[in-house]
Parts: sequence; structure tokens; C-alpha cells
Amino acid sequence: MIIPVYRVEAYLERCVDSVLAQTYGNLEIILVDDGSDDGCPAICDTYARKDGRVRVIHQENRGLSGARNAGIDCAEGSYLVFTDSDDYLVPEFVERLYEACVGTGSDLALCRFAYVRGEAVPREQEGGLRVLTGRQMQAGLYGPEGVYYVVAWNKLYRRELFDGIRYPEGRIHEDEATTYRIFHRAEQAVYVDAALYGYFISPSSITRGFHPRRGDWVTAMEERVDFYEREGYGELMVPALKYLADSSIHIYLERQDFLGEGKKEQQHIRELIRRGLARVKPYGNFSLRTRIGYRMFLACPGIYRKLLNRVKSESGKQ
Repeated sequence: MIIPVYRVEAYLERCVDSVLAQTYGNLEIILVDDGSDDGCPAICDTYARKDGRVRVIHQENRGLSGARNAGIDCAEGSYLVFTDSDDYLVPEFVERLYEACVGTGSDLALCRFAYVRGEAVPREQEGGLRVLTGRQMQAGLYGPEGVYYVVAWNKLYRRELFDGIRYPEGRIHEDEATTYRIFHRAEQAVYVDAALYGYFISPSSITRGFHPRRGDWVTAMEERVDFYEREGYGELMVPALKYLADSSIHIYLERQDFLGEGKKEQQHIRELIRRGLARVKPYGNFSLRTRIGYRMFLACPGIYRKLLNRVKSESGKQ
């Protein structure tokens, strides 16, 4: 269990206590103090003194990716689990994922999560297990449950999946840049249809609101499309290119709102849309409505935005 720790003094104990309370007890718990300048380093050391399963790494700040990578590098277990330090788990989180992984002979297991504000994780109606191939996991990134597939922290992984793979340091949206590479390596996965992880809604999260490095999202999507084309995922090129285009336009409009004009970034995004309209053709095509929308964006982003806002407004009234 790898837990990156940075400026979460108010939430860290709740997170670690939920890990220590796991019904699966054979845990190696690695707290990575990523140069936190609050009370977190002392809290980490206190837990290490109280429970022999807890190890602490103190390092200079390297960001979330760097903290996860440090944990991967020193982990000794056969499986890896990541937990964000302001989130918390239901007691059987590890046990359910481990049993599903071993019982089906899978390389990784994942589950649903629930958005929480400090209360117990809601125990919603549960389903069974779904065994998936690596290609089906890739397709899941573009389905209605895509958020469950892309994030790093609702999963249990065979350690070997990370051989030669690490999270990109110095970037945000590191899950978008990494998870698909893990899926490519996994021969089989299992989906546990239960909410076993509590994702804490905090206003300080770096990916809420606008951040100057939000363009890392677009970079991750570009890399994924290139990877799919190179590795022969032709069936995913249309949804992947659409997701890249939609993500790019979203960032384009967000940047205008918060940072104003950014000519270089705007030009790059417009070129991505233009190239995407041509690049998709060997694999199929976007819907007519989507193609019209993209061409309208290229011709006049201002008009595109007004129409987009009108569609959103009308949808909200229905």
C-alpha cells in the first residue's frame, strides 16, 4: 500500500487508520512524505513506531508522481495498491480486490468508488465480478464508467505490471498518462462491482478548477493516441481521437477564462483538431454532428462556445 503524503495534516490519520483497519492484514504500508512542511512527517513517524507494517520515506518534494514512484521502487510485496492521503477505504477493500484477482487469475483488480466528504463510504447496491481482457480495459477508458478505469487508486496490481513503467514526474494528470500502459501489459483484469474506496471531495485538489499545467491532460491524450496507433489498437482510434479533441477544446476554453489569450497553446490545440479530422479516416469517422462542431470551432471558437453554452443550458432544462 503506497500513500503519497503532502500537506494533508487534517486528513492523514483518517486515511491511515482506514488502511490499518483492513480485514486483509498482511500489508506493507509505505508512507511517502513528499517534503511536506506541515505536521505530516511527524504523524508518519508516529504510525511507523506504533505499527511494524508501516514504513516511512522522507524525501524532497517530487510531486505526486515522484512520491508514487518512490513507493514503487522500495515496495517488497507481490501486489501494489495506491491510496491518496485524503481518501479512505472500506475495511474489506484490499481483501475483496485480492481475492478477486487471485480467484480469477487476473493481473489487476479494480472497483467502484464513492465521492465522500468525511462520512462513511456509502454501501451502494453491489453487483458481481466481471473478468476483462486488457483490450476491454482500454475500451473501458472511453465508456460510461471511464473514471473508474483511469484512476490509479481504486486498483490492486501485480507488481510486475510496473516493470519499466513509472508515473511521469513534473506533470499532473499522471493517471491519464500511465494507466493505459498498465492495461496494455495486463492479460486479464477483474472488475469488482462495489464501491470500496472513498474519494474525498476537497477544494484544494489540484485537478479541480484551472491549473496552469492543465495542458498536461492534452499531452497525455496525444501520447495515448500515438501509443494506440503504434500498438495496433485500431478499434479505439475513433473514440481516442474524439476524446483528445474534446479534451483539447475543453482546455482551450478553460485557459481563455482563467489565463486569457495564449497564442502558442491555442495554435497547438487548433492544429490537433485539424489533424484529428484527417487522422481518423483510416479507422472510421466522427459523427456528422461532431465533425460540424469541430469545423465550427476551427472557423470561429467564439461562435462554437456560444452554441455549446446554449446546448448545455437547454440540456439542463430537460
